[in-house]
Amino acid sequence: MIGRRKLPTLLNPIGSDKSVKPLFLLLSVLVSASVYAEVREQTVDYQAGDTHMKAYLAWDASKGDKQPGILVVHEWWGLNQYAKTRARMLAELGYTALAVDMYGDGKTTEHPKEAAAFMNSVAEHADVARERFLAAKTLLQKQPSVDPDAIAAIGYCFGGATVLDMARQGVDLKAVVSFHGSLNTSVPAKKGQIKSRILVLSGAEDSFITPQSIDAFKQEMGNAGGHYEFVSYPGAKHSFTNPDADHYGKANGLPLAYNAEADQKSWQAMRALLLASFGR
Repeated sequence: MIGRRKLPTLLNPIGSDKSVKPLFLLLSVLVSASVYAEVREQTVDYQAGDTHMKAYLAWDASKGDKQPGILVVHEWWGLNQYAKTRARMLAELGYTALAVDMYGDGKTTEHPKEAAAFMNSVAEHADVARERFLAAKTLLQKQPSVDPDAIAAIGYCFGGATVLDMARQGVDLKAVVSFHGSLNTSVPAKKGQIKSRILVLSGAEDSFITPQSIDAFKQEMGNAGGHYEFVSYPGAKHSFTNPDADHYGKANGLPLAYNAEADQKSWQAMRALLLASFGR
């Protein structure tokens, strides 16, 4: 992904005095740079069946050992810089994050037809999706910085649908968060099967998420006895967390748009769930 806009800061500035002293600004920059430098990152090669996978791992060693591990599943564009940025943001919060490769060989694209083909090659085969997700989960659990019993997953668009399906199938995850992900599934949850706390963060103006799919999802969760929360953000369209959504929408004639307010609120909602799940 071409980085056209930086992700905004998710913390409000202290106070409203614009006459901040230059020295304070300099110290803030130096401290921020020092904290940022603690995050380590690397590309990790692994296998899922016969397919070669390339994930992105990020962690902050200064946050201590045995951190909760968070799997980050990408949009239909593939494991691009956006998913890696979100993994790094999680590392800065004290989690070890693995941005998962669901397509193999780290494939990415900026073309909808190719993205749809990549996505369908996985989404239409539940066994393939599960195998690739579980391979990434096992990889994350083996990392020295990770508590193998404290794993969660978040996903964006295609990734949101993926993590919801893993929860439906009873994969052992403490929490699952879907950002503007599809609610439709070929593997509906069975009663008592869901082990995860589920948070769905959706845009009220997302034309890909129909009222019927929302009703069906809520009914499915109720029948399965799932612990879930559904949040809808007014005015937010599909891909509302991605600062490049406007570019992708205009370039490809798609109803996508970034929404800074919904982005910030949804990230804070995710943080609240992770805090409740892991105490950090």
